[in-house]
Amino acid sequence: MATKQALREFQSRLAQRLQTAQSAGVTASWLAVEAGGERLLFPLSHSGEIFPWSAVQRVPYVNDWFLGVANLRGGLSGVVDLGALLGGRPGQRRTDADLAQCRLVAFNPILETNCALLVDRLLGLRTTEAFMASDAPDAAAPAYHGHAYTDADGASWQEINLQALSQHPSFLDIGAHGAQ
Repeated sequence: MATKQALREFQSRLAQRLQTAQSAGVTASWLAVEAGGERLLFPLSHSGEIFPWSAVQRVPYVNDWFLGVANLRGGLSGVVDLGALLGGRPGQRRTDADLAQCRLVAFNPILETNCALLVDRLLGLRTTEAFMASDAPDAAAPAYHGHAYTDADGASWQEINLQALSQHPSFLDIGAHGAQ
């Protein structure tokens, strides 16, 4: 119960900050998250609703990063462990306490991708003013990588284009190869 109340309070504060920023003429550009030890930025226009961890029904013969499906607001959504997908390694085992801190970030319905990304933590909203430097994606980077940013503390942030991610072959290929 305390987790639901804390999530409601966080979402309320986030909505209030967004409304304040819009009325002040500042637009928030990204939802900032942490996944797999990386700081990531999701364009707000690509991000959908944020959910607390929900029971996920596992499905057989899929890659480790595809956790299964969850009932989110009455609809089934695939759940992807974003840290494991981006890191190319099996997802980490999480305790119930760890999962209580995780969030599911759904794709914006306009992207027509019935999926939610498991992230380790929400870090709030960010605007371009929060960053001191920006670098274009490396030529070898996946198509869903946007600019890399550096904040005033020297921390690195990677923009993830959720629309491009939703269409990337590695994201679409959930089947575990070689599974019998």
